[in-house]
Amino acid sequence: MRALRLITPFLFLLWSNVLAAQVVEVNTVTRPPFSMIEKGRETGFSIELLREISKRLDWELVIHRKDSFSDMLSGVRDAEVDLAAANISITAAREAEMDFSQPVFESGLQILVHVDDVSEPSLVNALMSWDLALAIGLAFLLLMVGGMFMWALERRAQPYFDRPLKEAWFPSFWWALNLVVNGGFEERVPRTAVGRVFGVMLVLSSLFIVSIFVAKITAVMTVEAISGSITSVNDLYGKRTGTIEASTAANFLQRRDIDYQGYNSLEELLAAFEAGDIRVVVFDAPVLNYYVQHGGSAHGRTIGSVFLREYYGFVFPQGSAMTEQVNRSLLEMQEDGSYEALYHSWFGRMN
Repeated sequence: MRALRLITPFLFLLWSNVLAAQVVEVNTVTRPPFSMIEKGRETGFSIELLREISKRLDWELVIHRKDSFSDMLSGVRDAEVDLAAANISITAAREAEMDFSQPVFESGLQILVHVDDVSEPSLVNALMSWDLALAIGLAFLLLMVGGMFMWALERRAQPYFDRPLKEAWFPSFWWALNLVVNGGFEERVPRTAVGRVFGVMLVLSSLFIVSIFVAKITAVMTVEAISGSITSVNDLYGKRTGTIEASTAANFLQRRDIDYQGYNSLEELLAAFEAGDIRVVVFDAPVLNYYVQHGGSAHGRTIGSVFLREYYGFVFPQGSAMTEQVNRSLLEMQEDGSYEALYHSWFGRMN
C-alpha cells in the first residue's frame, strides 16, 4: 500500500504528459495577408489555417517570427523548428532540402507600378488631344470648302444658295454638315448637273469622314492607355525594379535577364518603392494586392494579369512525420468545407 502511494504521483505525472498537447515550433515571417501581427495577435491566412489544423491534431503552437524569409527557411532546413508557415512557394529546389505539405493556396506573380507611371484611358483627354483637334479642324475646313463650292454651283439654280457671298458662308457650311450627318435636306437638292454629282461625292465621302473620326478617337485612347511605360514583363528591361532576394520572383527576373534590386524583407521592399528608389515591384500577387487595398493605392497600382502560377504550402524538415498528419487534416478541412470558409473570410469566394 505504501509502495502504491509512492508510485501514484509518478504515474499521474506520466499520464499528464501523455494527455498534454504536443508543442510545435513554427517559423514565420511577416507577409500580409498570410502572416502578420494584428492587434498584438499572430494572424494571417496561413497562420489561421495552421491554427485550425493544430486544434484537430491537439498541437500547441509556438510561433517564432523571423526577420527574413531565408532565416525562416533555414530554421526548417536545419530542423531547429518543426515547420514554417507563410506564403512559401513549393519549388523543386526547396523540395530537395525540405518536405512540403500539399498545396494550401494557388498564387502567382504580378507587377506593382508607381501610381505616377500608370495611365488610365480617358475619353475627355482623347477629345482634348491635339491630334484629334487637328482632325476636327481639317474636317470643318473640308465642309466649309465643300459648302462654298456648292454655293458657287447652285446660287443661281437653288433658292437656298441664292444669297450674297458675305451671307453665304454659314448656310453653305450648314448644308454640307447636314449632308454628311443626315444625308442632306430633301427640299434643298442640287439642281445643276455638276452640283448633283458633287453632292453625291460629298455623301459618299461622309462615310470616310465619320470613319476617320471614330478611328482617330480610338487611336488616341489606345495610345493613351499604353502610354504608361510598363504594361507587361517585357517592359521591365531598364526599369528600376525590385523584389525580395532569393524569392521565386527574383529567380524569375534572373531567368529573364532583368536587372533588379533585391531586398531582405517586404517592409524594406515597400519602403524603397514608396520612397521612389524603385518604380516597379515584382512579387506575389496576393501580397501586392493586399498592400494596394490597405493603404498602398496612394503609391502604386497592380497591372496586368497574374503570371508564373505557383502554389504555397507548409514546409517541414526532411522526413518529418508531421507532414502526413498535416496533409490528412488539410484533406479533412477541404471535405468538410472549413477550408473554403477560411479562404472566403480572407479572400472572398474561391474561383
